[in-house]
Formats: sequence, structure tokens, C-alpha cells
Amino acid sequence: MSGLTMTPAKVKHVRVALNGVLLLDKPVGLSSNDALIQAKRLLNAKKAGHTGTLDPFATGLLPLCFGEATKFSHDLLDADKTYETVVHLGITTETGDTEGAHVSVHEVTATRDQIEAVLGQFRGAIQQTPPMYSALKRDGKPLYEYARAGITLEREARAVTIHELTLLGYETPFVRLRVSCSKGTYIRVLGEDIGKALGCGAHLNALRRTQVGNLRLVDATELESIRQSTAEQRLALLQPVDALLSDFAAIQLSDTLAERFLHGQRISLAKEGFPEVFALGRKRVYRQSDQQFLGSALLQEFQVLAPERLVSATS
Repeated sequence: MSGLTMTPAKVKHVRVALNGVLLLDKPVGLSSNDALIQAKRLLNAKKAGHTGTLDPFATGLLPLCFGEATKFSHDLLDADKTYETVVHLGITTETGDTEGAHVSVHEVTATRDQIEAVLGQFRGAIQQTPPMYSALKRDGKPLYEYARAGITLEREARAVTIHELTLLGYETPFVRLRVSCSKGTYIRVLGEDIGKALGCGAHLNALRRTQVGNLRLVDATELESIRQSTAEQRLALLQPVDALLSDFAAIQLSDTLAERFLHGQRISLAKEGFPEVFALGRKRVYRQSDQQFLGSALLQEFQVLAPERLVSATS
């Protein structure tokens, strides 16, 4: 027919069902969600999620979960974490980091010995008040929304544990620290509290996460490296799903018991003749014949193995 043009049909982009964990070295200035979106696009993945956020000004280890690994992403939220940070003494900011406006400026006279003495106050179990500039929610709204509106709410202090707090260097007014801590610890608040204890105030100048559970920054990849990789090289960057559970002891099941486990059945290890008595708690479970990861389980009293999160048989 003359005068008519044909509009080409749109081709639907098909994403791939990948399963695994990508250890990303998040760059400064990028939110964790934006980093996830970019990595998901680069790997052409169908389903992805992260395991807890890093602030945009922070860098370092951000484990990203794909496919079946997303079922276990919550486990890293509870894991201990390690950071290296630079605390800028003498200046406080609205946000406790470089992204907020200056609130106060004080002279810095602290010596290295004084800093070492103050750090001792923050090792072990401590109480910490969550900052207003945080994603914690009150009445369905994150605290940072209240803070941006100029509203300050009462927050209850909560218990956290600082496993390690090491002074790496001090060049006035910058204090370099390594911190290993429990879940729920705000390094920004730790920096502010150290400055308060020294009488001069402080904020974080830099923050880099180096470890989450047993996952380490040294094994992570930058977004730019992924962009420059081939499709095959990108897939090779994925660690197996069970990398998220490396803290848990492993239990091996026979083919018959593995089938029962995958159907959600509880298994009495004692009745099945297991020669080993395992400590109670969470476990990662495998099929012995091919070492396939089956999922996580809770080992209860009387050596009863209760399935928790299972890996899809098609993964």
C-alpha cells in the first residue's frame, strides 16, 4: 500500500537467570541501589539484590546477590563488618560525614596518646544512638526525611559491639582507624562520639568497608573492570550461592536424605545413624554425592535438622 510505512516490532530484552554472589568494590558517590542496578545491567541478570547498604560517600565491599542467592542475602545483614575510616577532628557536620553542612569548628589539640586513651572507651560492648540521617524508619518514614525537614526525633540508644578499634595513623586533624564491629554499628556515630570524647567534635572524612563476614574486599571487582570484561569473564566473577553462608558449619546428606530435605522434611540425624554430633544452630547443607548446595537449615535439639531456606532444584 502506497504512503504507508511499517513500524518495526519492538524486541523484548530477555534477561538471564543467574545464581551467585558478586563482590563489588563500590565507588564513592554512588548509592548502593545505583551500584546494584549497574551491575545487574552489566551481567544481564533477571533478579538481584544487595546485602545492606553503604552510604554514597563510602566505598568498598558491597556483596550483590543474584537469583537464588537473594534468598540468603539477609544472613550478611547480621554478619560482623570491618572498615577503614578517616575521622576529621575539629569539625562537626549535620550528617556526621562530608555530605552535611558544617555545624561547629573547634581547635584540635589532641595528642596521639590522648586519642589512644579515648579509643579504649569504645572497645567492646557500647551503647550507640542511631543518627537522624539514617534509613531507620519512624511511622513508616526514614529518619533522614525528618532530618531534612529540620525535625529531630528522640532515638533510643542500642547495644553494639566494637570487636577491634585500631589507630592506624594520626596527622592532625585526621585520625585513621580500622574498625571491626557487630551489625547495626554506625561508623559515622562512632567518629562523632570519639570527637566528642576528645572535646573537639569530629565527622567522617572517608569510609571504606573491607570485610563482611568472611567476604573480603581483596576479592572484589570494580564496576569499570566489569564493563571492560567479556560476557564470559563477567559470569566468572560470580561466587557460588553458599559463599554467603561460609560462617556456618556444613552437613552432608545422602541422596535419599537430600531428596527429603528438598521437600521440606525434618531429618533426625541421630536416627539416620550420623556418627558425628553437631553443635546446635544454623548450618549449610549439601548433597554428598555431587556436593550440590541444597540450602540452609537449623539444627535443633536431639540433632533434628529443620530446613530453612532451600535452593531451587532448577538452579
